[in-house]
Amino acid sequence: MTKKLAIAIAQLNPIVGDVTGNRDKVVAAWETAADRAADVVLYSELVLSGYPPEDLVMKPAFIRHLHDAVEFICEHTAKRKDGPALLLTTPWEVDGTRHNAVLLIDQGKIVDVRAKNDLPNYGVFDEKRVFAAGPMPTPISFKGVKLGVPICEDVWTPNVVAHLADAGAEIFLVPNGSPFEADKDDLRRKLIEDRVRESGKPMIYCNEVGGQDELVFDGGSFGLNGDGSLAVALPAFAEDVVLTNWQQDESGQWRCADDAPKVAYPTGLDAIYQALVLGLRDYVNKNGFPGVVIGMSGGIDSALSAAVAVDALGSDRVRLVMMPSPYTSAESLEDAELCAGMLKTGIESINIGPAMAAFEQMLAPAFDGRDADITEENIQARSRGIILMGLSNKFGHMVLTTGNKSEMSVGYATLYGDMCGGYSVLKDLYKTTVFNLCHWRNEHKPVGAVGPDGMVIPERIITKPPSAELRPDQKDEDSLPPYDVLDDILHQMIEGERSVRDIVDSGHDEATVRRVWRLLDRAEYKRRQAPPGVKITPRAFGRDRRYPITNGFTNLVT
Repeated sequence: MTKKLAIAIAQLNPIVGDVTGNRDKVVAAWETAADRAADVVLYSELVLSGYPPEDLVMKPAFIRHLHDAVEFICEHTAKRKDGPALLLTTPWEVDGTRHNAVLLIDQGKIVDVRAKNDLPNYGVFDEKRVFAAGPMPTPISFKGVKLGVPICEDVWTPNVVAHLADAGAEIFLVPNGSPFEADKDDLRRKLIEDRVRESGKPMIYCNEVGGQDELVFDGGSFGLNGDGSLAVALPAFAEDVVLTNWQQDESGQWRCADDAPKVAYPTGLDAIYQALVLGLRDYVNKNGFPGVVIGMSGGIDSALSAAVAVDALGSDRVRLVMMPSPYTSAESLEDAELCAGMLKTGIESINIGPAMAAFEQMLAPAFDGRDADITEENIQARSRGIILMGLSNKFGHMVLTTGNKSEMSVGYATLYGDMCGGYSVLKDLYKTTVFNLCHWRNEHKPVGAVGPDGMVIPERIITKPPSAELRPDQKDEDSLPPYDVLDDILHQMIEGERSVRDIVDSGHDEATVRRVWRLLDRAEYKRRQAPPGVKITPRAFGRDRRYPITNGFTNLVT
């Protein structure tokens, strides 16, 4: 007799630590799947705790709360005899040992448990810190079908899948917590194609969606038939519950019905922009802020930050503030107002001239006999930081900083000044990408954006030479190489970990490379104090790239 299996894919947006809220999301997705006559529901990795739960799982009270939630889910699902089983993912203790696990719950009972075998311990992942590796898993028998249920990292190498295939697994259902990086979707597809080709079995890859601190999980869950063809694809950057119907053919191979949705994954700048929007939206909403406040300079970084904020939260939750000094050009004032008009936010002006004069008077005795230098420039930036934090304290809006990866790499930012804030949406974007995203957003409004249609950033902001405007006629390129040169050097140093000699051999001036390397090393103490921001590249500052502040190795010889 031909076997059939209806598998629901639940691509959800949990909140780390909100066990009750996550439990309710699990149950709601289960109800949806039950109404559609699913046999089993597949959830993303650690959906009950949220991913990554980090040291929360080291608290016995948190583990007890998870157990209580599982009990609730069992009791709830037992009431509906025609309801599907759940492949519920959660931290779970087996014989006193804590695992990253998946529970098969059927008719209100836990009937099987599998633990993640391959625990990642690189980049943003440190699961070996909080979980024990499970044994090499065996298939789960369900309705006469042998299900292989490797968990996330278990499919990034061939071993676990090969073991399950040898043990008779017929279909692979894979819970994942795979964070976004630019162009990573292609890597995931290639990875799953490899595992399908090696095993000859179909595979469903269910990924989490949502922002969690610096990580953005982009969803984009998908499935492949045993021949490698696309069976199903869910939308990126959005929650969804999709039913897929699988049937065994005469040769014994399983195949998905052709009516399953196949949503195209966004590419290039579209994907990056959507990641920025989702990351900011979830950081603000999950932490309970009423909105954000942004210092507008009339420059490109604050303009793009404001556009992302409005697309994420709506114009009514974004407060824009211009803080001019005697060095602020009339053009910058006009550009900031024009940008605010395009974004439909309005803008207010708070002049920092009186603060500059007050600090000059206060510090005059201490600075007597010293010429003005970068100190006075930094006081301007710090005055602006005080104003923004004052507005934040008074009204509750989170300060959104506007610095980019190029600036943060070389320390072209003022500690406790323009670095002052709660979140940095451009933190992992090089300046050249900032320019490209501005052009892209003026021509496209991404899916899920709630901001205005059409142009949102004045063209003059994009084309004028960038300037901090902290002294007369200042330009960024007075202090830094041109951004196309700087960004290529930085990319080779940070993402590529290439030596000075390698970078020089690629065509860059040696003196420039050595100068950038010194700036990169010296700015580590600033980056350690920077706010979190959306991870876009494979080597974001923070958990991806961890260098000592006190560092006697500069690697400037080779």
